[in-house]
Amino acid sequence: MGVTLAVLTSGGDAQGMNPTVRAVVRSALHHGAEVHAVYEGYQGLVDGGDRIRHVAWDDVGYILTRGGTVLGTARSAEFRDRAGRRRAAANLVARGIDRLVVIGGDGSLSGADVLRAEWPSLLAELVGAGELDQETADRHPVLALVGLVGSIDNDMVGTETTIGADSALHRIVEALDAIGSTASSHQRSFVVEVMGRRCGYLALAAALAAGADYVLIPERPPQPGWEDDLCELVRAGRVAGRRNSVVVVAEGAHDSANQPITSAYVRTVLEERLGEDTRVTILGHVQRGGVPSAYDRWMSAILGSAAVEELLAATPETVPPLVGVRGNRVHTVPLHEAVTRTRELADRITARDFDTAQKMRGDGFTEMVQLFESLSRALPDTDRDSSPRSRIAVLNVGGLAPGMNAAARAAVRLGLHRGHTMLGVDGSFRGLVAGDVRELAWGDVSDWTGAGGAELGISRDVPAVEDLYAIGRGLERHGVDGLLIVGGWDAFASAGTLRAERHRYPAFQIPTIVLPATIDNNIPTSEMSVGADTALNHVVSSIDRIRETSAATRRCFVVETMGGYCGYLALMSGLSGGAVRVYLHEEGVTLSRLAADVEQMVDSFAAGQRLFLAVRNERASEMYTSDFLRRIFEQEGRGTFDARQIVLGQTQQGGSPSPFDRILAARLAARAVAWLGDEMAAGSAASAVIGLHEDGVRIVPLQRAEELADREHRRPTDQWWMRLRPTVDMLAARTAAGPGV
Repeated sequence: MGVTLAVLTSGGDAQGMNPTVRAVVRSALHHGAEVHAVYEGYQGLVDGGDRIRHVAWDDVGYILTRGGTVLGTARSAEFRDRAGRRRAAANLVARGIDRLVVIGGDGSLSGADVLRAEWPSLLAELVGAGELDQETADRHPVLALVGLVGSIDNDMVGTETTIGADSALHRIVEALDAIGSTASSHQRSFVVEVMGRRCGYLALAAALAAGADYVLIPERPPQPGWEDDLCELVRAGRVAGRRNSVVVVAEGAHDSANQPITSAYVRTVLEERLGEDTRVTILGHVQRGGVPSAYDRWMSAILGSAAVEELLAATPETVPPLVGVRGNRVHTVPLHEAVTRTRELADRITARDFDTAQKMRGDGFTEMVQLFESLSRALPDTDRDSSPRSRIAVLNVGGLAPGMNAAARAAVRLGLHRGHTMLGVDGSFRGLVAGDVRELAWGDVSDWTGAGGAELGISRDVPAVEDLYAIGRGLERHGVDGLLIVGGWDAFASAGTLRAERHRYPAFQIPTIVLPATIDNNIPTSEMSVGADTALNHVVSSIDRIRETSAATRRCFVVETMGGYCGYLALMSGLSGGAVRVYLHEEGVTLSRLAADVEQMVDSFAAGQRLFLAVRNERASEMYTSDFLRRIFEQEGRGTFDARQIVLGQTQQGGSPSPFDRILAARLAARAVAWLGDEMAAGSAASAVIGLHEDGVRIVPLQRAEELADREHRRPTDQWWMRLRPTVDMLAARTAAGPGV
């Protein structure tokens, strides 16, 4: 008898649950397992009948873009009683199910663990009551269980990110951006309440991404007299020229005595003490709504596939795992341990042990707390002495990337707060030579956090030998002591040129650091570049609109992404958008492969398929262009379907940066400015690259990064995301009637 498993969603709905269900079902079918879906959460387990249904490949088609959960979710009082769990066990065994994937929060996962622990005794009771024969019970001695965290709150210990948190953060930041616009128009203050009864992640991350003035979260409550501190920060911001003030409040916010702090009370404080025209906005369930973000699709796909592998490998001795995330990798911990520690964290807050609670959230959470406090308090200081200050220049090099402005803003404000003079170079190295350099003040970067484009301008010109003397003179003329280069491969190459020529040009003997900002995501030693997440969301949004047209006709689309020779955008948008084929330069394109793809495409349309989606990296092949693919696909379709080519072009570089890119930009800029300060104080002339690694932000010597570079193809020699290629194929490659979406 083959393996039979079931999947259910429970607790509050979260964007990304549907992509997870899709991945679980298709991964299980790929491995030859039979799959059932449980509708309406644990109540569906108790009710049985048509609430536990066999599902096939097509049953999870076209759910990738949907918010909420198509399986439904419901609170079940019956499941909390042993009698209800006995009925649930009976319904599962009747269908041969003894393996279960549960997608939900800590309460849902805890309930599943109770069912697993009671399973042998529940079956024994069923046998004793004559409701189950012993032979059947013996075939299912244990219930194998895997937990996946579906929660917008990002409140589970044991995983860096929960399914739905990134999408919810998108909704919140979109609202904060809109509120900021109207607040500036009227010089108002806004108090915005977001979800997070026991976890302040959404409030903290949103406040950091949107450049809010103040944030109130459960893990770090303000000390007595916090009202004075809040008013002073808002007052100082107004004096500095800020036209609006935004305070973000987690719904579970409280003071250090665990007394609730409501958004209404914060409004009262601002109105009565400062005379501020203040409004309150409670975002509510809009945070749960809308389509899942690109991250909540591709990461959910990986988690769902990993959950199936864990279930299929489970033995009677296997400890049920929680499958989560750490540094863009699947990370597992014992389920019971994760639930227990999550509840312990809540107990720590109740006991007012806030330091321990914050530490339990992880290093990334603590870093965001410290970064927000630094940025919110980095206000103009008119009392500084007149002693000479170190001068740090910031310039952009290479193609445009959303988030460049956020990086410059954080660097300028934190640099000024540390006592440096911050110089903005307009137009990259060309501007340095031409003298387009200006001192940046606190107010100059006020509105840069969510702004697209690049306020400092940009240029793809990499310094040539004949430019070096003029660049050196520019550095000397403006007294530059440290250099922050923001950009992509051209920025990386420029820093390498300056490092290599230090012995000839004394002006280059200053600390220099590269902050990766490129939609190509191709800088060695950095897994994620600023701008790549925004571009990926743009591509996926375009694919969603393209997908909708398939309801009207049978059509093949070839979608071309940017990326140069790096296939990050193509592969990840294929995974997030449900592409059937992805063509990458890293793998190449062959005629034999195209022939096989054409054959499968024709067969799939003949079997009733309405859409065949292919994503092609712009440099996948010099010979087999997107137009060539379109022509060959349409020719071989012989009128049964038509083919279209979509070249997304520069739209991938535009728009307001995503919350992830804003936060990443601020994290990297803060560390880069601190590093420059230390190196300048030590009289160093080091060169480095800062980047996000599996274990957090790291600064790597530039020479080491250059050793890991494929210079011919302008990409790293090792690219972590290529390991996800098998998942793309597995979720697309149905063998019976052709590929599905």
